[in-house]
Amino acid sequence: MAKIMIQGTASSVGKSILVAALCRIFKQDGYSVCPYKSQNMSLNSYITLDGKEMGRAQVLQAYAAGLEPQVYMNPILLKPTTDKKCQVIVKGKVHCNSSAVEYHNMKLEFRDMLKKDFQDLEKKFDIIVMEGAGSPAEINLRDRDIVNMGMAELVDAPVLLVGDIDKGGVFASLAGTMLLLSDDEKARMKGTIINKFRGDVNILKPGLDMIEKIIQISCLGVVPYFKLALEDEDGAVEFNRKINNKIDIAVIKLPHISNFTDLDALKIEEDVSLRFITSNEEFKNPDMLIIPGSKNTIEDLMYLRNSGLEDTIKNYAGTGIVLGICGGYQMLGNMIKDPYGVETSLGEIEAMKLLDVNTAFEKEKTTTRVEAEFKESSRVYGYEIHMGVSTYGEGTQPLFEIISKNGEKVSYYDGAVNDKGNIMGTYIHGIFDGAAFREYIVNKLRRKKGLEERNSKIYENLREKELDKLADIVRQSIDIENIYKIMRLK
Repeated sequence: MAKIMIQGTASSVGKSILVAALCRIFKQDGYSVCPYKSQNMSLNSYITLDGKEMGRAQVLQAYAAGLEPQVYMNPILLKPTTDKKCQVIVKGKVHCNSSAVEYHNMKLEFRDMLKKDFQDLEKKFDIIVMEGAGSPAEINLRDRDIVNMGMAELVDAPVLLVGDIDKGGVFASLAGTMLLLSDDEKARMKGTIINKFRGDVNILKPGLDMIEKIIQISCLGVVPYFKLALEDEDGAVEFNRKINNKIDIAVIKLPHISNFTDLDALKIEEDVSLRFITSNEEFKNPDMLIIPGSKNTIEDLMYLRNSGLEDTIKNYAGTGIVLGICGGYQMLGNMIKDPYGVETSLGEIEAMKLLDVNTAFEKEKTTTRVEAEFKESSRVYGYEIHMGVSTYGEGTQPLFEIISKNGEKVSYYDGAVNDKGNIMGTYIHGIFDGAAFREYIVNKLRRKKGLEERNSKIYENLREKELDKLADIVRQSIDIENIYKIMRLK
């Protein structure tokens, strides 16, 4: 069994997408390959077929490897709830809520679990492509590290160091990272990759020669800057703020926004402009407004109220189309109750009263994969991740009927829609990934604007084509044969 680890000089240098590229390249070359990130910090999560929660970055990497996403690819997920606290999810289930200091002190408790589980993975796959987090040069965290050099040492993995040249200072960041590593860690570093390069590589070559002499490590390639219809790393996401197509869909960029990957599939609609807004000045007059998921629904509702956006949303809801997803759905209701202090010390808070539903937070988190039916027996699929349970009043109808939960046949309602049909909410994440609901919503907007209706593309097919394009770009840019030698495969 072979392994390789991708670490970066900083967050958002492209580690996740390069791991996905290597997974697809190795798969194309006939190997069974698995992505792995021991610890991920992200508010973008996903529910596996067996109802467990993991980071979205490893989901894309799993697809690149031709695998169904499983939590062994991301055994520890940290979901920040405030600047100093997070929810700790271990092997897909909530382990605890912890302060930063508390989690730092408990990390070593996971080392034996990570080592054993990784050794089990080694028996199942030809290659494991590992991903670090942030930078290995975070010297204040080194003694308890379980995701960068600490993890590489735990399983004896060779490491490649990635630097982002697009932001400038790539040579200094490579040299500075190496300077802060121990001699053993430097010996583990087998090569560098320059990412997000724009221009002529020949102009870059003198710098590559110099940095190789300085850090005594070979550069294995320069990957060009590219744009593909694939999910970005959390910190690398560009929240578009411009209207550049005929249909304008505005999304409230909440302070604790989560699962904004729910909206990625809308970007493949050629006449749709998806923009993120944070103020009344940016609101304008969109064709549709989406209030996305939140890791702290009550605080984000208070943000909307204090900023004046809540009043703007209420005025817009008189004639506009509004969709709330998960936390956004809860905000559209009458009341949100938090009797156990799941999110805040507030016992309850009045919501926007745009949908006749009431929500109460419970102690246990709901994590399920679901399939549902809506108008004309069309199907929608996705997953639920929430602590709240919502109940209907008289002025609201269910939006979906859930017909499958974690692979078992069921029958219950999800979401809500008002009598006019212009205010909707749902707990289902990923509802736009399937073509049916996306086509239904976007054609509704097209009809309202007098535009011709269109058939929506199948997102999964596009994703596969984009992953192959990604593999082609990276294969042509790096010394893949040398990487095989580093892994002792060729």
